[in-house]
Amino acid sequence: MRSIKPIILFVVVAICGSNIHAQTVDKKQMAERVKAEFLHSWIGYKQYCWGHDDLKPISKTCRDWYGTPILMTPVDSLDSLYLLGFKKEADATREYIVKNLSFDKDISVQNFEVTIRILGGLLSAYQMTDDKRLLALADDLGTRLLPVFNSPTGLPYKNVNLKTGKTSGEISNPAETGTLIIEFGTLSKLTGKPIYYEKAKRALVETYNRRSPIGLVGTNINVETGKWTNTDSHLSAEIDSYYEYLLKCSILFDDLDCRNMWEDSITKVHTYLADEGETMSKKNVAKNAVFVGDLWYGHADMNTGKRTATTTGALDAFFPAVLVLDGDLNRARVYQDSLFTMWKVQGIEPEVYNYRTGKIEHGGYPLRPEIVESTYFLYQATKDPKYLAMGKQMFEDLVKHCRTDVAYAGLKNVETKEKTDYMHRFWLAETLKYFYLLFADEKKVDIKKVVFNTEAHPIKKTWK
Repeated sequence: MRSIKPIILFVVVAICGSNIHAQTVDKKQMAERVKAEFLHSWIGYKQYCWGHDDLKPISKTCRDWYGTPILMTPVDSLDSLYLLGFKKEADATREYIVKNLSFDKDISVQNFEVTIRILGGLLSAYQMTDDKRLLALADDLGTRLLPVFNSPTGLPYKNVNLKTGKTSGEISNPAETGTLIIEFGTLSKLTGKPIYYEKAKRALVETYNRRSPIGLVGTNINVETGKWTNTDSHLSAEIDSYYEYLLKCSILFDDLDCRNMWEDSITKVHTYLADEGETMSKKNVAKNAVFVGDLWYGHADMNTGKRTATTTGALDAFFPAVLVLDGDLNRARVYQDSLFTMWKVQGIEPEVYNYRTGKIEHGGYPLRPEIVESTYFLYQATKDPKYLAMGKQMFEDLVKHCRTDVAYAGLKNVETKEKTDYMHRFWLAETLKYFYLLFADEKKVDIKKVVFNTEAHPIKKTWK
């Protein structure tokens, strides 16, 4: 039997919620502040690392993921530049990309990372600009990535050499095997090549088909044998976006198989992974059930459902946004409140937090976007000003603790606030994009007509 969390935590949630709700936020002013910090970060990248993948803002040096640049930051940030209104800069960046980006390189890349960042970024920017050179680059990349699916099970290998097609990495995870359908499916629809959709969908289905008898997936799987090598189940790293893409596949492509897999899977997530406050009933898994108290999602054994850990973290904070898309607003609201409580413990969320003990188990913060994403989706769905105030506080915390003289840096530890010498490109591609969309004119993006991939690249259904 799980332990009941101290009553004081309920008080914290209530106090946080009431203070936030009472604040008034000037949306226009906040949108301009976000644009200013985006420009600060972008200029820092351009000044010290133009043509390279990432900026190290403390040492003012660069990092290329695979020893040679594949323009991670420019491609990942391109649709952000357009959305935030930096059209001149975006056009110049687009020209640089199409003239300098080549995938004809003898390097082994991680399929998942390249798919969500590079392939997703090219497809989104193509839809925004109708620049067919971007689609041609995406098609070339997609072709070079296809060998990852040539395993005995159809589950993709982790890595592939862009020149030779040689694959490696037979131990993978549901996030990497099941978070490909939005990008490959969109590429399929835009190029008229069914193979992209077929391969990515099979990988998603094969992942789902290997769920346990109680309907959960584990953390690690061998793509050659289809056997699980780690049976820990959760919503955190290595599983998270698998669930996200089940639902988004059904929305973007009207795919009934994805819808059925989502409906089955989300019920099991609520049944076995949800960790409710003392006034919640674990049996109450109905959509839009009314909750009183707090709500978390922990870890459980995929075969038995037994609770194995009471930890969550920054990556788990994507889930309220997914619940919003599913129409489960009450559950989304309560979980967001819990996650914001985690943020407020140290003024910035940690990578891993034990929600029962209140202890931080991994204190790093690499500028992650997930809780901002969920704040944006909740505001769009409810128009509750509480979420504007929540976003304002998170933004100001990040400016206070992560800003450097040239850009932004993640934190080694949210307790000490010591900075790390790295600015992940998702700071520009996701975190600041979601902050801006939270405060900007709501006509910028219609979440009913756009599906964001897990790297915040907006995709429109432009096909029939």
